[in-house]
Amino acid sequence: MSDEARPYHLDDQVGYILRLVSQRHASLFLARFGQDLTPTQFAAMARLDEVGQCSQNELGRRTAMDVATIKGVVDRLRAKGLVEQTADPGDKRRSLLSLSAAGAGMIAALHQMGHAVTEDTLQPLNAQERQDLLALLRKMV
Repeated sequence: MSDEARPYHLDDQVGYILRLVSQRHASLFLARFGQDLTPTQFAAMARLDEVGQCSQNELGRRTAMDVATIKGVVDRLRAKGLVEQTADPGDKRRSLLSLSAAGAGMIAALHQMGHAVTEDTLQPLNAQERQDLLALLRKMV
């Protein structure tokens, strides 16, 4: 049956289902993290922990955030004292970001809560379904 002849049911559309899952995940994230940290702030801190010092532009690329979004995320993390910005010794026009002592001190707890949010999100699935879902989602990006 061609797409034109097939009835359209919103509940069967991948974008709609992904949005519902994303909303559920965001709600579970909020339940664990409260208002202290947004998912994008968490991602920026987790990535800085993984890669170490880097430019804001690189951090944006490594967290899949556009220029305006990563700027706002970094500004808020700096205001909270969780990220530090220093001049790049090799290029005075560029600055480098790193976790502050306070930010680095939170990483273990953030990772633990991040694991808990993932567990909460995947709770309806068995172990094999979890592996399959993550593999399929990675294939799509």
